[in-house]
Amino acid sequence: MPDAAVTSTTLAGPTLDEFEAARTLVSRVAEITPMESSRYLAELLGSPVYLKCENLQRTGSYKIRGAYNRLAQLSPEERARGVVAASAGNHAQGVAFAARELGIKATIFMPVGVALPKLQATRSYGAEVILRGHTVAEPLIAAAEFAEAYGAVLIPPFDHPDVVAGQGTLALEMLDQVPDIDTVIVPIGGGGLISGVASAMKQRAARDGRTVRIIGVQAANAAAYPPSLESGVPTEITILPTIADGIAVSKPGQLNFEIIKETVDQVVTVTDDDTARALLVLLERAKLVVEPAGAVAVAAILAGQLGDLGTTVVILSGGNIDPLIMERVISRGLAASERYLKLKLMLPDRPGQLARVAELISDANANVVEVLHTRHGRNAQISEVELELSIETRGPEHVRRVLERLREAGYDPRVDY
Repeated sequence: MPDAAVTSTTLAGPTLDEFEAARTLVSRVAEITPMESSRYLAELLGSPVYLKCENLQRTGSYKIRGAYNRLAQLSPEERARGVVAASAGNHAQGVAFAARELGIKATIFMPVGVALPKLQATRSYGAEVILRGHTVAEPLIAAAEFAEAYGAVLIPPFDHPDVVAGQGTLALEMLDQVPDIDTVIVPIGGGGLISGVASAMKQRAARDGRTVRIIGVQAANAAAYPPSLESGVPTEITILPTIADGIAVSKPGQLNFEIIKETVDQVVTVTDDDTARALLVLLERAKLVVEPAGAVAVAAILAGQLGDLGTTVVILSGGNIDPLIMERVISRGLAASERYLKLKLMLPDRPGQLARVAELISDANANVVEVLHTRHGRNAQISEVELELSIETRGPEHVRRVLERLREAGYDPRVDY
């Protein structure tokens, strides 16, 4: 457990004075984003909950803070050489925007399959974009090679003191908006955001004679920090597919890890279903569009992993979501919340059976949105057909009523997960 009474002299990374200096620089470009209260989440936790809306930040995420602070520190000679970075989205946009504001040439390597809105946004800020490879690792290698070959300054996404100081400006802003913060919940990828927020928050709290709890959240399929903290060294993992691709980082940054092990009180993980539910809640309850990586802190609350934490601030770290991905994630969220039911059942192959099933579902006040009726199902007997239904429901209790109605009528519905 980290020592709550940390000071600038006991921590790795930036001092409180350096965070304050970074804030002055970052204020040239970054918006002071809204801090919205959430009654829905407050009822779940039993204490006040606020949403720090970095999804409404310029470029759509907090990344502009660290990128601008790093680029603003470059010497005239370094600026003349230009900068290079690699990213699948938010870091790319942050570097491209900062470079444009400072009059620096930027080259950004992105994977071939990068979402079109992120690619277009990065180019619109004036960066030269080079597509390379199909994972984030390949653009990172290409960017390092480019820096070596052409002398451009490589701008890392998280593992640099200037980047950490820039991201930590968010903590100072949050304390202005909610001075009595007890807990902050932060998404974690490589660790740039949480190391900056945790370090600045803990130093400021120690100066003011109080404590603040910091909780980090990772996607379960890309959670490098739990094994790293357990072993005491940054540990590389194999990343599995996750909708929270913005925080899918296989190994913690070295500086970030050193700060996090001193300042972060707890790290939890959430599943993709948890995250999809969180996106749906944010859309419906808060009217906020958030990308999956930016919603994992809310997902941890919805998953019931956290108890009463006092006055809590949840960071929504980004809102750059591809509309096509959003459509899929909303569907996943509806299914995870049992508001979208997909089931299969076998019917006698004779007239009137489909109409009978539809009537039963209608009587249960559910709505059929899609039907597949086939004689070629693998489980169908010669005298049967397989019926696959997609149904809109109103939650778990309604799902049970629909299934009970079908079973009472002699059918054997199988929920298709």
